[in-house]
Amino acid sequence: MESLRIRFEALSASIAEWLTSPQFYVQLAAIGAAILLAFFAALLLKWRASVLKSQPEPGPLFALRSTLFRIRDLLFPALSVLLLGAAAEGTFRVVNQNWLIRVAQSLAVVSLLYAIITRFIDSSLITGLLKWVGIPLATLHVFGWLDDVTNYLDTISLEVGNIRLSAYVILRTLFFGTILFWLGRVSNDTGKRVIRSRPQLDPGAREAIAKLFEISIFAVIFILLMQVMGINLTALAVFGGALGVGLGFGLQHIAANFISGVMILLDRSIKMGDYIELDGGRAGTVREINMRSATLETFDGKDVVVPNATFVTGTFTNWSHQNKHQRYSLQFSVAYSTDLPPMFDIVRGVISRHPQVIPDPDDRAGGRAAVEIESFGDSGINIKVEYWMEGVDDGPNNVKADLLLMIWAALREHKIEMPFPQREVTIVNNSDRQQPR
Repeated sequence: MESLRIRFEALSASIAEWLTSPQFYVQLAAIGAAILLAFFAALLLKWRASVLKSQPEPGPLFALRSTLFRIRDLLFPALSVLLLGAAAEGTFRVVNQNWLIRVAQSLAVVSLLYAIITRFIDSSLITGLLKWVGIPLATLHVFGWLDDVTNYLDTISLEVGNIRLSAYVILRTLFFGTILFWLGRVSNDTGKRVIRSRPQLDPGAREAIAKLFEISIFAVIFILLMQVMGINLTALAVFGGALGVGLGFGLQHIAANFISGVMILLDRSIKMGDYIELDGGRAGTVREINMRSATLETFDGKDVVVPNATFVTGTFTNWSHQNKHQRYSLQFSVAYSTDLPPMFDIVRGVISRHPQVIPDPDDRAGGRAAVEIESFGDSGINIKVEYWMEGVDDGPNNVKADLLLMIWAALREHKIEMPFPQREVTIVNNSDRQQPR
């Protein structure tokens, strides 16, 4: 106990001596001057720079001006880091010491990092990771304890053959892997948004370039993650061979869909907004095309996910691939006593009055809808009407239902009978039949 008391007294004396030394006061004054100068410089920039005064209004370069306005909150910590660095260099030349200023500068870096995390990162996962892992690591680095902690974590390891996994390697991989994949997702979304906003590119070409950009981004992330884990990339040759065998057996359907997706995007057999009808009768508008499947959105709000290989190896109908003008037909019946030529003119007039019906591109019947006899039925004459429209006759463009209602009203107005099934029942008189004796 006596030796501990002596050591404590010696330590207290040295601390008191240092706290009363000129070096301490010079560094303390330099820290205060740098912080005050950073505060007033940030205040002056906010007051003089128009882009930093108030929230920008929508207009030219709105995104850039909004970003600059958000940066105004980083001016003070950033200027503090810079001015404390300059103060450390000047103080070292005067009193040959600057470690206290370096500690203050490191704390300013931690403060700047915290401001960036809270103001510019929307992902709760990345924010939590940087707050609870990144800032403690920066704090350990400030006080010089980071190397000791990493060396201790590196001693906790597991060796399997030539592979050595330590707690430090695992934690480092999780930390940097999370950040890399978040950066990859942000870069991928931004890059695809920029590519898809290029009007000079064909829609199919835009999708193909966007998907190739996505593959490139995550390939780079994978390589960087391998470097973080300390894995030699030459060892991936063996892994690549095993992966090829796996693709040949267990993953052949995934590989087929992936290659089919690339082919679809390049040959543009389908594109966003096309109305597709599959062999089984399911139909919908193409809402999304990715590397594994395409999503068809039906008019009743359902999503039909179709593997890409279906569009390469199967048969489907693309209603709006080259020409949005489509021909449709409807049927109805009239009585055998109907005078057909006037009735045909009435129906053609009704069809032409619908705003979504367009003239016949083949110019049959003078460009009007084609009305003709389809067949002779049991109860009446079956009439077929063919008309053209732009788009798909379904969902919001349900023209057929409108036309049938208009035809029914016109036939009633002109007293034209629409037949319905009738049956004649003949009652045989049995009064003359011989009665038994």
